[in-house]
Amino acid sequence: MSRMAWSVRAVGLTLALLMSTNPALAASAGALAAMPIEQAATELSPNQFVWKDDTASGAASEPVSIVISLLAQRAFVYRGSTMIAATTISSGKNGKDTPLGTYPILQKNAVHKSNLYNDASMPFMQRLTWDGIAIHAGRNPGFPDSHGCIRVPLGFAKRLFGVTTLGTTVTVTDDFEGGAMPEPPVADQETAIANLRQSVSLDP
Repeated sequence: MSRMAWSVRAVGLTLALLMSTNPALAASAGALAAMPIEQAATELSPNQFVWKDDTASGAASEPVSIVISLLAQRAFVYRGSTMIAATTISSGKNGKDTPLGTYPILQKNAVHKSNLYNDASMPFMQRLTWDGIAIHAGRNPGFPDSHGCIRVPLGFAKRLFGVTTLGTTVTVTDDFEGGAMPEPPVADQETAIANLRQSVSLDP
């Protein structure tokens, strides 16, 4: 692959994602909850998410990681190698593109106002870069519409905020091999450590 190596499941995603943009085909919240999470992830309509975190199984000790697909406008959350949540997103629009790469969460703030965009509300903000890229609750129309941040539904943002820590790995990609579902990336520990050291000394 051109930007990063992925280990992928053989789950066809492209056609299902295209179908999910049709409101007439959107699944109800109850129907989504009854599906395996990998299937539910393909049938989300804008502003929907699914969360199936079985912390009673002892998996809560496994590290959390996040994969953001700009192509599919989805976020996938994993504990270890198990997908526990998925949501629709709205990433950066043309000219304000969300940057690709692997990032550690640098800062968390449940009640945050934008320093760049007229004190705009950014609930449950989780900062990925010091120049303004973050995951936060916000308008989720089903297509790229932000100034570069990754907007997610409010309920999802609140739950995500509760399971991440500083240093949690977030990988932003625009490429799935053959349209398949990604597995969690291997954490870029050197990047995470370097950025966390920087976060101690900087307070933007």
